[in-house]
Amino acid sequence: MITLYQRVSLNRNFPEYNLKKGDIATFIDTVSHPSGGEEGYVLEVFNALGESINVVIVPKSAVNSLQENEILTVRSLIEV
Repeated sequence: MITLYQRVSLNRNFPEYNLKKGDIATFIDTVSHPSGGEEGYVLEVFNALGESINVVIVPKSAVNSLQENEILTVRSLIEV
């Protein structure tokens, strides 16, 4: 169970938000699907300095809890 303000990772890419599988975000709310589909998670995305850079909504199934056997990495938001 994911709890409010928990850090989570994405398990798929979201090119429309410039987010990739493995990116970390903070869970801040849930939203119902407007036509009865899968519930959404509202996530706040931060840069490496801890500055908020985006708030996005993704399907609940696209989010995983962080695990103790995982390590964080850094990537540039600018595609080279």
